[in-house]
Amino acid sequence: MSTVMILTKRNIKMFFKDKGMFFTSLITPAILLVLYATFLAGAYRDSLVSAIPEQFEVSGSIIDGLVAGQLTSSILAVSCVTVAFCSNFMMVHDRADGTIKDLRISPVKAPALSMSYYAATLVSTLIICFAAVLICLVYMHFAGGYLPASDVALLMLDVVILVIFGTALSSVINFFLSSQGQISAVGTIVSAGYGFICGAYMPIASFGEGLQSALSFLPGTYGTSLVRNHSLNGAFDEMARQDVPQEIIDGMRDALDCNIYLFDENVSIPVMYMILSSAIVVLIAAYIVINTLSGKSYRTVSRRA
Repeated sequence: MSTVMILTKRNIKMFFKDKGMFFTSLITPAILLVLYATFLAGAYRDSLVSAIPEQFEVSGSIIDGLVAGQLTSSILAVSCVTVAFCSNFMMVHDRADGTIKDLRISPVKAPALSMSYYAATLVSTLIICFAAVLICLVYMHFAGGYLPASDVALLMLDVVILVIFGTALSSVINFFLSSQGQISAVGTIVSAGYGFICGAYMPIASFGEGLQSALSFLPGTYGTSLVRNHSLNGAFDEMARQDVPQEIIDGMRDALDCNIYLFDENVSIPVMYMILSSAIVVLIAAYIVINTLSGKSYRTVSRRA
């Protein structure tokens, strides 16, 4: 265990020592928030207003709260995964510059080495994502968001689980990378594509039925829905207190992906947690298996050499 701790500290220090990578990871959520608030807030507001029947009136403050919650949930849902990929590039750097060879011929065992990369990525990503949560909470406060203390706690829990998921996913994918060019390519693809397939940039309820059905099998969809639920529950509760009909609230929850349907059944919050947790277990198991097989293969090659 001491070996894992030493290597984990080394990986964390190396990540934060790389000022370019660290500050890029840190300011990305803030930049996204500024861009979303500048260019997407108006579109989100118009979409929400158009979804409300003309005979019903919803106060502008609630609309502002819904927009703030939607923006916040989108940013956090994406950042927890994309930042994990940036934090996990240390494993690829070690492979690209040959450091991994020195570590593998040392007394360090393969499981300890792989565990140290995972733990370092998890800690680094949590630090950055909690900073992103703080930024988003400040934004929601000034934008008029509704976020009671209980939902703040649940939002923190969602971020932790999503970071664990993002770390596991990035560990499996980055394991097969071995050059700076591959790092850049994967980083670009993940940054550009993940937000769409998880429903963060655009609710999957706005997609066609076939695509909705396909995306409902992806665990990232449920991660986004969890964050969205706990970012918007306060606004929906305020709508109920102002006697907005439940049918309208349910329709807005469907439109914003607070409700996700699998085989035409509404997936409950506990089931969402179960699906995301199961995906984490599968990804971590896959990471352990590929590291074990790689370690055996490397030792075999070393003996022959």
